Amino acid sequence: MMSGATSNEQALENPSKSARTRERILDAAAQVLSQKGYAGMRLADVARVAEVQAPAIYYYFQSRDELVEEVMWAGAHRVRTHVEQVLDELPQETSPLQKILHAVEAHLRYELNISDYATASIRNTGQLPEHLRVRPAAEEATYSRTWRTLLGEAQEAGELRKDLDINVTRLLILGSMNWAAEWWNPRTRTLEDLVKATQDLVRYGMGSQL
Repeated sequence: MMSGATSNEQALENPSKSARTRERILDAAAQVLSQKGYAGMRLADVARVAEVQAPAIYYYFQSRDELVEEVMWAGAHRVRTHVEQVLDELPQETSPLQKILHAVEAHLRYELNISDYATASIRNTGQLPEHLRVRPAAEEATYSRTWRTLLGEAQEAGELRKDLDINVTRLLILGSMNWAAEWWNPRTRTLEDLVKATQDLVRYGMGSQL
């Protein structure tokens, strides 16, 4: 009979510690994935950043791909919930166009300054095998609908041009903001400059008042 507790028993006895370790592994995976990509991500690198032994990762995730999928889903989920929280906290009298401008700022700041998850998700979408794309893609679709609603309300309010194709516009806005993760360099332009330029693109390129 074993005198010591098994790893499962230890996790049950201290679930908060187990949850913190799992989150630390996810954080590390997001960092490594954002820097090295899907092909270059090694569990040994994740373990080093997370400060755990590599075999410990398999206690929380059955495989490297399961860990990658969770990071990708979390990236899409967290940027969506962050932007929606920012929108929910705006005053009721905020105009539809102003909501879009706030959403632009929230998305860019979260993507480029707050979360490795968002950057990892954006940079690796095209690299993943199809079976790892299903769950993250469903979350991305939910977020995309948020933007379609924002744009539709602004157009109905007369704050966006009536000739705009909302679906194309939505894809262009999200695509341009996501691509900033690949080219933006804080040494050559500030995040504030990038946010303002993107907001101006919406305001003056798509707005009804030119």
